[in-house]
Amino acid sequence: MSTTYDSILRLRAIRKFADRPVEPEDLRRVLEAARWTGSAKNRQNWSIIVVEDPEQMARLAGCAPFGGPLSAAPVALGLVQEGSTYGFDIGRMAQNIMLAAAALGMVSCPITLHNQEKAVEVLAIPEGRRCRYAIALGYPGPASRPAKAGGRKPLEEITHHNSYGS
Repeated sequence: MSTTYDSILRLRAIRKFADRPVEPEDLRRVLEAARWTGSAKNRQNWSIIVVEDPEQMARLAGCAPFGGPLSAAPVALGLVQEGSTYGFDIGRMAQNIMLAAAALGMVSCPITLHNQEKAVEVLAIPEGRRCRYAIALGYPGPASRPAKAGGRKPLEEITHHNSYGS
């Protein structure tokens, strides 16, 4: 098995972070991995807002009912959809960010910003753009582990062949 495959199977959302800043080179490498994400028709209709100010991170965390990891992390990345970007493309970018972070020895947690209007205001996002997702990012600390030991449904339970239910 490849290292990439193993990394995909081991990736988990982590909500606790070490109390240390993210190294600028590590952040640049994560952002570079995001930049190279594929997108429909290669539109790349996205941007990323890097949030490192603790007060701004707390405001951003207030845009999500489960936003605590955003205020606990040293860095938050707001994933901005520019124009008619497909949600699938933003999801691909989020996964690239999380996998790149893991490869660099970091941990991450995706957050849905349920109050998008507030997120637009907090991040001063121009009209015609939206930010529904953010990623909390940092290094693992002593308490860094998945929130619960969740397994996965059996493959046979989630796969269908040729049509649903078969």
